[in-house]
Amino acid sequence: MEDMDKKDALLVLSGGMDSTTMLYEYRDRIALAVTFHYGSNHNGREAGCARYNCARLGIEHLEIPLDFMGRYFESSLLSGADDIPSGHYADENMRSTVVPFRNGIMLAVAAGLAESRGLSAVMLANHGGDHAIYPDCRGAFVGAMGEAMRLGTYAGIRLECPYTDLTKAEICRRGVALGIDYRHTYSCYRGGAAHCGTCGTCVERHEALAAAGLDPADYD
Repeated sequence: MEDMDKKDALLVLSGGMDSTTMLYEYRDRIALAVTFHYGSNHNGREAGCARYNCARLGIEHLEIPLDFMGRYFESSLLSGADDIPSGHYADENMRSTVVPFRNGIMLAVAAGLAESRGLSAVMLANHGGDHAIYPDCRGAFVGAMGEAMRLGTYAGIRLECPYTDLTKAEICRRGVALGIDYRHTYSCYRGGAAHCGTCGTCVERHEALAAAGLDPADYD
């Protein structure tokens, strides 16, 4: 049986609540965390949080530009804060925030980087709350992508997505138990100095914090 105690994994780390929780929960396995800059409104603020938490844990952190996505892909997430709709992820208007095949592109890069570094796994913090709106966060997608990564690498790189069936509230409760300070995470799709509180990811963030017994106002 493979030794899972060694640092064998690369984590795709946005700097938001979910991937930051995974960073702390699996820090004994994570050799490298990677943040992708793809031109979203909130990329810069998220990346700052990713840098902070990796430095705190002593985990190597890389930032990789995917500028072509911001230039050529269509999404309100890439076209400025004013284009971001307000509402819950379940609302039809939130589909405008989808960046086409974002996770597929990031995971392809992550698989090549993991194999180049002699690692055996890539970790992604997709979760159940994403499923309604983001097709590249669903179980069927990560299952298929994981098989492609395994077959497309000599090392048989594994894709591990342990939060796929969890809610954001369940993830947040894990983070609270781990002692994570969610003030050092960022989620708002508008990318402002403070969370707007009305975009889909802000609404979900507030709900998760409240469900974990925290006051959302303290984390904006």
